[in-house]
Amino acid sequence: MITVIGSVNMDLIATTPRLPEPGETVSGTDFSTAQGGKGANQALAAQRAGASVRMTGAVGDDGFAAEALALLDEAGADLSSVRHIEGPTGTAMILVGGDGENMIVIIPGANGHVTVEDAEQAVSRMAEGDTLLLQMEIPQAATEAALVAARAVGIKSILNIAPLTDAVERLAPLADIVIANETEFARLSGRPAETLDAARAELEALHKATGQCMIITLGGDGVLWARDGAIEHVASLKIKPVDTVGAGDTFCGYLAQGLDAGMDFAAAIRRAAVAGALACLKPGAQPSIPLASDVAARL
Repeated sequence: MITVIGSVNMDLIATTPRLPEPGETVSGTDFSTAQGGKGANQALAAQRAGASVRMTGAVGDDGFAAEALALLDEAGADLSSVRHIEGPTGTAMILVGGDGENMIVIIPGANGHVTVEDAEQAVSRMAEGDTLLLQMEIPQAATEAALVAARAVGIKSILNIAPLTDAVERLAPLADIVIANETEFARLSGRPAETLDAARAELEALHKATGQCMIITLGGDGVLWARDGAIEHVASLKIKPVDTVGAGDTFCGYLAQGLDAGMDFAAAIRRAAVAGALACLKPGAQPSIPLASDVAARL
């Protein structure tokens, strides 16, 4: 079973032919809402991949609360550890450009009230062999408490270090597996990598120094990973992206499910990479997450 401790949002999405420059106003072409939040996105991806998932987080008492949880509920995720508190549900304001790239502003709302106690209680409900999946969109104290509690009882933890915060240097070493994009990984390595070869060299150096399993998602350039001294690259599917907002979270959820199910590591990475690419073919974070059958058809 997979326990996800993280954020639950409603995404407010505007599409425009191109993203605006600072201080610029551009005309949009469409507006929609979709379920989001990195925690909920990854939980739904793991559930759709085939896992049994328990979500821990918080929503408000506003009109967004039930809607934000609707797809997780429909998929059969365990929502008994999602608290309903007074105040607004978390929201994200998303601009999507014509090339599929995006700009996002997050308003934490109820996500800012996920506590150390919530995290510790969630880990206490886990069993040996379970997988803990975390991001950095809830208070850092809760994320740290979950990682510490998991390590104390030998539960495998996966930390997606997004969105990047100043706590990353402290929290990343506490996880068994770290997942980052190029920008986030540069924070750990200390310098940006301009090419695939440079990223591979930086990953190899950091892996040798720490021994930690690390994964870098590279968008259209695929995925680099380091584990037990091996450094490997997996190419991405060749697609024309519509919206990349759910790709990283889909990758994380699918990878967690594959590893939780005992899949070979390289095979789990490949499957997760395909799922992440397919998530770019539809708009919205959660609505774009593919079903396991869709991913199997493309493998």
